[in-house]
Amino acid sequence: MDSIKEHLQNLYPDCWEELEQRIGALTESWKLKMGSTSGEALYPWVSKEDVMLITYGDGIRREGEAPLATLRSFLNEELSDTVSAVHLLPMFPYTSDDGFSVTDFKEINQELGDWEDIGNLGKQYDLMFDAVINHVSKSSRYFKEYAAGNPHYRGFFIEADPDGDYSTVIRPRTQPLLTKFETSMGMKYLWTTFSEDQLDLNYRDPEVLMEILDVLLLYAAKGARFIRFDAIGFAWKELGTTCMHLPQTHELIKLMRCVLESCARGCTIITETNVPHKENISYFGSGYDEAGLVYQFPLPPLTLYSYLSGSAEHLSDWAAGLEPTTEATAYFNFLASHDGIGLRPVEDILSEGERRLMVAEVMERGGEVGYRSLADGSMVPYELNINYLDAIAGNETDRGKMVRKFLGSQCILLSVMGMPAIYYHSLLGSRNCYKDFEESGIKRRINREKLDADQLKAELSDPDSLRSRVLAGYRQMLKIRKQEDAFSPNSPQQVLKLDRKVFALLRGTKENQILVLINVSDDVVELKTGMAGSGLLSGKQMNQEVTLEPYEYLWMKING
Repeated sequence: MDSIKEHLQNLYPDCWEELEQRIGALTESWKLKMGSTSGEALYPWVSKEDVMLITYGDGIRREGEAPLATLRSFLNEELSDTVSAVHLLPMFPYTSDDGFSVTDFKEINQELGDWEDIGNLGKQYDLMFDAVINHVSKSSRYFKEYAAGNPHYRGFFIEADPDGDYSTVIRPRTQPLLTKFETSMGMKYLWTTFSEDQLDLNYRDPEVLMEILDVLLLYAAKGARFIRFDAIGFAWKELGTTCMHLPQTHELIKLMRCVLESCARGCTIITETNVPHKENISYFGSGYDEAGLVYQFPLPPLTLYSYLSGSAEHLSDWAAGLEPTTEATAYFNFLASHDGIGLRPVEDILSEGERRLMVAEVMERGGEVGYRSLADGSMVPYELNINYLDAIAGNETDRGKMVRKFLGSQCILLSVMGMPAIYYHSLLGSRNCYKDFEESGIKRRINREKLDADQLKAELSDPDSLRSRVLAGYRQMLKIRKQEDAFSPNSPQQVLKLDRKVFALLRGTKENQILVLINVSDDVVELKTGMAGSGLLSGKQMNQEVTLEPYEYLWMKING
């Protein structure tokens, strides 16, 4: 791995020596606070037993109780044998974007709880913190000091010419790129990639770098085994470029990893870049020097398209083209999250007509569509805002079929190589939430409902409820998955082309292999697999000829 010095020389050639000294003092200070002078890894590499739950700190609430405390008690009572780690979506004070416009990176939102609550949760579960470090709220101390003319913060934000040419800049939203602000220095136009309340930080300024390194080390000290770099692909800007995935951005992440490793070896960076696959996996770097985990963004839309079309061909072709990762990296697999189902990752996989089919079907099932702007001013679909259960099976009237179809899609998530992450609404069998969307006008809130803990527990106690049946199906799969080495994140994966209606995988080595068969269609499918073994989900012996019922899914442990 390259040294901190080398990354600083590349990014800050005029002041790298001073920065090296400052970073050295910063890391020594944090080592003493953390007691991490031995150099031993704080955490092992991910394994078959690692399963992440994605949730808001107040995703599950009870009146009169701090939401983080409610979350911990719910996890202990209902999910302690199901998930091993928790991704806490931004838990800091904020002003907009449901937490992603942070006012203070170093404090916990008092409406959720405090750092003690985070510590208590971390005693029983591995934690992933959100580092929303591309931008900050206009109500942050950083911007207030900048606007007041404090010299220390003078370079914290990106001042731009409103008459400049920004046609090459990739836009994830339809709002203007620049926002006008009145400051003590006069009117300033500042770079705002996502909204007028989210001001992009200027990493050209060494003071920004030092501040954010301190934030990252704080997160590691507070128990983050994983740190998610939100929207990190936008971090470095160069006029005349796309301002996306620039070499300096990769250099910056590598530098941040070096600093984290110096104090908290084993703390893993995960990059969030909702883009086509080739661009996405570039954040693995060499496989040893950048992100440890990278989101598998094509998986959600390709899985959805498979069920909408009744064909797993695109999903199978894409999965067959996945390259194995190094032993120090892995794919971070998910199907649903707090955001919508991204369409950019499949722009080079699905045709325009196939993407239009997805848009039409999602709207038919009660969803909404988010758009982004192109250089010519036109707008194209960017994401599908819908609960994933409704996206996959919202058209089904028979509850049994709905559950089987949805759990089949989740079986894909749990079968492919990498580490699985499950959004709390998927694990708990939620549906579209129109109330929050209609009250706010924010499309993403269709899939961000806050759940009442006591009502949720009552529904889960009813074995016939949708929530109970979904969670029971998930529990069965996860219990088995944690016991099988074939499902380790870095275990080999081979895609089998047995039938266009079936997603088929072989996981593991010859001594320990599992055949995965998932029927994404409403048809009965007859297969000749050439393999026999025991059904891990059914408990039955299986021969080389398999009949899959509509939307059936199975794991077969191959006879040795």
